[in-house]
Amino acid sequence: MKKLHVKCSVFVFCFCAAHPFNHLIDTLQTEKNKAKKYFNPQKLGDPKYERLPFSIRVLLEAAIRKCDGFYVKQEDVQNILNWEKLQNEAEIPFSPARVLLQDFTGIPALVDLAAMRDAVAKNGIDPNLINPKCPTDLIVDHSLQIDFSKLVGFMALLLHAPRQETALKNQEMELIRNKERLQFFKWCSKAFKNVSVVPPDIGSVHQVNLEYLSRVVQESEGFVFPDSVVGTDSHTTMINGLGILGWGVGGIESEAVMLGQPVSLTLPQVVGCKLVGSISTLATSIDIVLGITKHLRQAGISGKFVEFFGPGVSQLSAADRTTIANMCPEYNATVSFFPVDETTLKHFKQTSKDKLEVMESYLKAVKLFRSSDDQAEDPHYSEVIEVNLNSIMPSVSGPKRPQDRVPVTCMKEDFLSCLNEKVGFKGFHIPREKQGILVPFQHEGTEYTLSHGSVVIAAVISCTNNCNPSVMLTAGLLAKKAKEAGLTVKPYIRTSLAPGSGMVTHYLNASGVLPYLSQLGFEVIGYGCATCVGNTAPLPESVVDAIKEGDLVACGVLSGSRHFEGRLCDCVRANYLASPPLVVAYAIAGTVGIDFEKEPLGLNAEGKEVFLKDVWPSKEEVQDVEEHTVVASIFRALRSRIQKGSPFWNNMDVPDSVLFPWDPKSTYIRCPPFFSKLVKVSVPGSIDNAHALLFLGNKVTTDHISPAGSIARISAAAKYLQSKRLTPREFNSYGARRGNDAVMTRGTFASIKLQNRLIGKTGPKTLHVPSGQMLDVFEAAERYQRDGFPLIILAGKEYGSGSSRDWAAKGPYLLGVRAVIAESFEKMHKNHLVGMGIAPLQFLPGQNADSLELSGKERFSISLPEELTPQQELTVLTSTGKSFSVVTLFENEMDVAFYRHGGLLKYVARSMLQ
Repeated sequence: MKKLHVKCSVFVFCFCAAHPFNHLIDTLQTEKNKAKKYFNPQKLGDPKYERLPFSIRVLLEAAIRKCDGFYVKQEDVQNILNWEKLQNEAEIPFSPARVLLQDFTGIPALVDLAAMRDAVAKNGIDPNLINPKCPTDLIVDHSLQIDFSKLVGFMALLLHAPRQETALKNQEMELIRNKERLQFFKWCSKAFKNVSVVPPDIGSVHQVNLEYLSRVVQESEGFVFPDSVVGTDSHTTMINGLGILGWGVGGIESEAVMLGQPVSLTLPQVVGCKLVGSISTLATSIDIVLGITKHLRQAGISGKFVEFFGPGVSQLSAADRTTIANMCPEYNATVSFFPVDETTLKHFKQTSKDKLEVMESYLKAVKLFRSSDDQAEDPHYSEVIEVNLNSIMPSVSGPKRPQDRVPVTCMKEDFLSCLNEKVGFKGFHIPREKQGILVPFQHEGTEYTLSHGSVVIAAVISCTNNCNPSVMLTAGLLAKKAKEAGLTVKPYIRTSLAPGSGMVTHYLNASGVLPYLSQLGFEVIGYGCATCVGNTAPLPESVVDAIKEGDLVACGVLSGSRHFEGRLCDCVRANYLASPPLVVAYAIAGTVGIDFEKEPLGLNAEGKEVFLKDVWPSKEEVQDVEEHTVVASIFRALRSRIQKGSPFWNNMDVPDSVLFPWDPKSTYIRCPPFFSKLVKVSVPGSIDNAHALLFLGNKVTTDHISPAGSIARISAAAKYLQSKRLTPREFNSYGARRGNDAVMTRGTFASIKLQNRLIGKTGPKTLHVPSGQMLDVFEAAERYQRDGFPLIILAGKEYGSGSSRDWAAKGPYLLGVRAVIAESFEKMHKNHLVGMGIAPLQFLPGQNADSLELSGKERFSISLPEELTPQQELTVLTSTGKSFSVVTLFENEMDVAFYRHGGLLKYVARSMLQ
């Protein structure tokens, strides 16, 4: 086969004259006699194919189809086919079919692409070359903040739902607050090929992905192939529930995929999760999720694929499966995959997706369709974990971590235990004599009391489960029965309902339960991520004062996917994840310190006790309502109206230009400084006399590193915005300002929950070692850079855990951080560090900063050889004369290349110049 090689100083490109796997091309004949071509892996004639897990078969098909001899080689195809022998060893490329962005993590990616256009244009290259090479969808869903509560947006009007002032006012504020960002998004949709934008108030990114973008089988240039996706959110895995392979990669890696680079991953181990038994009547999908989460987390499956099989799978609806897949990051798996079966097809028939005939025929032709009850179709797995659904009962998780599951029957006892225990993931250390304290306060002219365990936030939110029809209808029917029984929710509790999309409002309204939710305070406040990402409305001042007066452990209950400490509200210390109906139940009870079996939710008008069992709807009731309200016509109408767009979006004027006209006065969109030096490749030298900017402990999350919530008035970012003549009301959130490097750099390590051992206090401060002064992290970093000192960060285990957040790597890079030395890293964040040219260095096994007696006040010198290699051991010398070894966590030569170029973005930009 003839090949053409084009060489440059850094890159070698290989173009094949013919596709090496042309002999695998087959033709699919549909009933409408439209021939579709596809690559058929079965024509390899290798019996190992049918033993591969279904998720690995998707990786294999992509490698065959994308094989070009450079990014994807024939050797890669053979390695995937030999998965049983090479799992957890071979490094393979994966080229997903599309990229999914949400506005918080998506805007930095698009800002970088716009800046890259400027950079290549300045070097004499046509900027039109900078375009995504694969379909890229951005959904604006993370900018919604709750300014108004208890008072539905554009989608509600479209769906003829009742006009509720709350959501309309929140939507109006969202549009005003984010006008610059929205104009930039619309410019991107016009300027870049392969970019589409779903405007705000439509729905959450993952629900829009499920309802409108997912296809299971994609088609391009006459070929059909499996749908697959990478997204800039760790919960992109939600799509796995429909048999579509996908996971979160963060903004930096997503940009590389958009520009034609494959994702690099180690051929994963695949854990088969066998579901057996039957589901309890009271158990919902979130209960199943929490049960499976705890089971899998205990099994130690970090970085592995999980694939579900067994007779219990058929009991799960498509919505149940996507809920389970959504929580995949919480048990540290890369993927939670449900192969396509009859239940999946039923879902697509119900939602009226097109081309079902092609989908079913193709999947069966390439053995990507399975019957859950047919054991003969079970592939080989790395290991099998069995989960008995009989053992899963209603539960919540908390008070600080999603993996800390508590059966509802034990909730009261567990909370009291948390009050007694020392401060930690399961403790608040409240003295026994103060545990029974009652604090009276006035709200709207009426006196109430708060105590430890009082619920002050109750939110049915997030894409995790609120678009699961059965779960949401259960919550609605419970609200109906509770209201009819004379129960209410205390007015000081901050209640909210933020559906994943307008479809939820439609079926809640069509089923007649929406008014009852509203009467209990759960009004639709808008569509998108609000409370879940810290954008909740402030609590009433009297409630905050009462909490502070009694030093109370007040509680939030939400149906989201995460509840890191301080994320919902600074004064709410205990936060529990629960199913939507349990959120409603705890809101009615007003406390988490209740035993639902023995204690009533409340009293009816006659003074009779009403228990949870009295208002909990049966599965038969829920299924009957679901069948009559969730129908294909809803999805068709919704998609049609979305395509028409909102008047605000349609009437928005944006420039028609190839290069983005940066506004120097803008506080939302700035051209980032990542491409200032592109022509010359400068090999990073050794790190000499570096200071530790921070000395951190275990479980430092990306929320600690780069907060997504509101901007504190006394923060470095606030000072910058005030210098631009903005008032605190105009600050918006960190997430909304991710297109402005000046704000985001100042917001790096600005979390009020940051625990820095250099100062021994909690908060966004650090010690400037040369002067001995305690400063804002940003101010200290500025001084170090001004004085010519490189910086490192010392940390413990699981550095960078939590949500995918590229600014958690970009921010430290702009602060001058050259390396992070930790006991272990969350893999996605580690990849982000490499992508920004920051070296992730790991202590040797059994060693850490404490065992090495490091104070963090030393200066550190790290010798980096010119010929770096993956997993190379390096020596760190301190100013005290002590030395120790670390290992580079570069996984492959590509990682080393990214680091040599100062990051992935510069690597890609230089490839365009070469």
